Amino acid sequence: MSDFVFKNLYIFQTPEMKKKPDMYGQLIIKEKADKHYEAGVGAMSQSQFDKAVSCFSKAILLQSHQTQFYVQRAEAYLQLCDFQSAALDYKHAYSLQPETEAYPQRLAFIYYLQGQCLFDSGKFLEALESFTKAAELKPYFRPYHMRSLACLTALGRYSECLRLVSNWLETDGQSADLLILRARLYHQLNQRTLCYHDLRSALRLKPCCPVALALLKRLKEAAEHFHQAAVDKALKGELSDALRKINSALEYNPSKAQYYLFRGILYRRLRDFTAAIEDLVLAAQFCGVEEDPPQKHMQDNSEDLEEDAQTQLVLTYNDFAIQCFSCGLHSEAIMLLNKAIEKQRDASELFINRGDCFFKLCDWTFALADYQQAEEMDPDNTTIWLRLAVIHNTMGLHSYNDKKYQEAADKFSVAIRYNPGVVQYYENRAKAYSKVAKMEEAKKDAISVLILEPTNDQARCSLTDIMSCATAQSVKTLLVTKIQAFKIAASKVSRVGRMALAKDYSQSQTSSQKLQAEDCPEQKIKPRVAPVELDSKLFKTKQMNESVKRALQQRQPLHYDGPRLAPIHSVREEPSTQQRPYMWRKFGGFGLNC
Repeated sequence: MSDFVFKNLYIFQTPEMKKKPDMYGQLIIKEKADKHYEAGVGAMSQSQFDKAVSCFSKAILLQSHQTQFYVQRAEAYLQLCDFQSAALDYKHAYSLQPETEAYPQRLAFIYYLQGQCLFDSGKFLEALESFTKAAELKPYFRPYHMRSLACLTALGRYSECLRLVSNWLETDGQSADLLILRARLYHQLNQRTLCYHDLRSALRLKPCCPVALALLKRLKEAAEHFHQAAVDKALKGELSDALRKINSALEYNPSKAQYYLFRGILYRRLRDFTAAIEDLVLAAQFCGVEEDPPQKHMQDNSEDLEEDAQTQLVLTYNDFAIQCFSCGLHSEAIMLLNKAIEKQRDASELFINRGDCFFKLCDWTFALADYQQAEEMDPDNTTIWLRLAVIHNTMGLHSYNDKKYQEAADKFSVAIRYNPGVVQYYENRAKAYSKVAKMEEAKKDAISVLILEPTNDQARCSLTDIMSCATAQSVKTLLVTKIQAFKIAASKVSRVGRMALAKDYSQSQTSSQKLQAEDCPEQKIKPRVAPVELDSKLFKTKQMNESVKRALQQRQPLHYDGPRLAPIHSVREEPSTQQRPYMWRKFGGFGLNC
């Protein structure tokens, strides 16, 4: 029977088939493969997926080069959730037809389904591998990447998540959703400052995003909690603890101007002036930043806050300059005071301090200009008067050494006008007057020295020189009489002078230098190199009484038996009324030497 069938088949063979017997076998194999394929398709339609896999496998055994057989078997495997086998069949199909774009996309979907099943089973690492393969096959399809991100988050690998999201933002541009996602990652990694900035950026793109608003509110509440804790610590004097608390507040809310102002004040109190300046500058910059949209009362508060920041910045520059001054860094102190004066030009204390720095640098002209500027702002400030007296006396000494005696006398006069209680100024002016032959004025200054300091031997020597001068010989007798009368009235006159200066004797200055003896012409007057120190001992009542007593005991007799050229008249020196009364008061401002 079989021979009969084959003989009949042989009858129906075409001439081409008779010439190529291999074609006959291939035709039979193809027909058998097609039958298995059709049977598999029928089983798929009836949801008999196991039978379909078997049929497609038989078809593949007969014709392994048929791409469609692999595709159908892959779909059957997919229905059976055999993702690994389905992926292998699609890979084989893609290798047979690499020009077909549908195959890698379908393969990516299979990996996605496999990863999702593994993720639901809690196998996050295996799921991450599947999602990664899917993302590699379809790199621009964001859901696959998001599932990889979910796996990384479940595994606690937040740094890798952050790196992945940052790459997306660099390649795809700003996106509110991505910014919020990265902000949440930053929050999970305790990087609150970066979290805050991403939330602010996301709200600029999507102002009404509830997720961003809720997270931002949490950050602000935490920041305010730390701020209040910092205030409590500062009130208790625990500045280091307060600094740590306010640092935490700024981590949660790095755009709050009030926090920068508070931390700047803490840094200034801790004498970390560089950090204080940086924070106070930021406080001024952040004023009004958080108000979106700005409201009127918020604008008023912002203006007050900015004014406070500028005031604190001036104080910090001044304190920093004081520290530099105390370390001998006078040029650096001047630079800092220049910045302070740029921001607040109506503070006389800043000009006083800068004048002190110029004085230390022996730049008398600029020092005098600053002191005069301060006097214009605060004409009743005795601290400024003291400095003006010192600078004029110093300049007068330089003029004296340059043999400009009249100019020196004028400068000493200005010094006396500002501070009439310093003996040295009268001594210096007396020397200058004697050089320009103004003996009467020199004599008055010498007498003033004796009134202020009766025990001053230099003044007595100077008075003797003046009396022995050729110009004074004609009035020698009269001068002796006046001196005798002066000694009689010395007690009362000196008491008047002492009372006038004793209103606040702690502010009076005493001499710290003396003019050298006139008998040594090669020696010059040494200028003062520092402001005069205050000394109240010369004005104590006990010392003055002893001086007056000594003067009375050593006085010459009033009765004179020699020839008289003129009648004797009792001479009484009246205190000068041209000098304005000085009400000394202590300075409580920024002064370097106050």
